[in-house]
Amino acid sequence: MPIEFLSPDTIVKPKGHYSPGVVHNGIVYVSGQLPLDVNGTPVLTTIKEQVTQCMYNVEQILLAAGSDLHHILKVSIFVSDIAHWPEVNETFSAIMVNHKPARIIVPCKEFNYGAAVEIECIAAVK
Repeated sequence: MPIEFLSPDTIVKPKGHYSPGVVHNGIVYVSGQLPLDVNGTPVLTTIKEQVTQCMYNVEQILLAAGSDLHHILKVSIFVSDIAHWPEVNETFSAIMVNHKPARIIVPCKEFNYGAAVEIECIAAVK
């Protein structure tokens, strides 16, 4: 089976040696997404807006792979402070509605650009 590397034009281009998304054998692997807009400008106003931007970026990669948010199998959410968890959970729940993938939250010390959250996932292709 071939491996497809994705870097859609609707998100910021990677600055490192990685692909935002990789598709293989009907599975999409989405690299950690920071709250950066398509121009690479950090969206750092509120934790809700950061989660929303991260999930927008995740969704853009999934769409480029022929998938969507409701095909996510597992999501990993990294936060700079566990105190953000209630707002992160509330925002994530509002975006995902009734779809409840396997999930983990990992408190981390800090992220690039001063971000408070980073999100990665694994999803099925539709």
